Amino acid sequence: MKDIDIYDFDKTIVPFDSGSLFCAYCLLHYPWIILIIPVWAVGIILVLLRIINFTSFKKLCFLFVPFIPLDKAVKGFWDRHEKQVHKWFYNRKRYTVVISASPDFLLEEIHKRLGFEMLICSRHSKKTGAIQGANCRGEEKVRRLYEVFDKDEINVIDVYSDSLSNDAPIFSLGKNCYHIVKSEKIPFKYSDLG
Repeated sequence: MKDIDIYDFDKTIVPFDSGSLFCAYCLLHYPWIILIIPVWAVGIILVLLRIINFTSFKKLCFLFVPFIPLDKAVKGFWDRHEKQVHKWFYNRKRYTVVISASPDFLLEEIHKRLGFEMLICSRHSKKTGAIQGANCRGEEKVRRLYEVFDKDEINVIDVYSDSLSNDAPIFSLGKNCYHIVKSEKIPFKYSDLG
């Protein structure tokens, strides 16, 4: 039996949403992708009107990927933002599994830099930017965890996330739960979520 800790990524390990900030970074460094803004605006309206779901919206978010040097952009992004990783994350005690809805093409670089053991995140095409399969959030995080590990072979000790509602499924797996609020770890019991 392997003892593991599970971490969400955005607003947990870092104090920002990496996908959104990466889009802003790319707008600044590759200004020709401004042409994508009307598509994003229409997508946001369609999500708010509940005409499309968030996964469908994510198919639109990274449409600019074919028009930028993606690897260079990702490296530049993390060169700028790696220093914002919360210091407490460097003091990990156990096998670390980071599970995130952010794109794999964006998080693989920080995974290498931080040296944690396992990254599970939303799969996107590096050629088109489109999400492939389900968005890795909510129950999908647990399903994807059990794609990698047999549930009888792991013992989840600590779970960290900024979102009590979205990450209730992964919180339900841990012996200890930590809600991340303004970079601080606040312990709580999953049973208190009601």
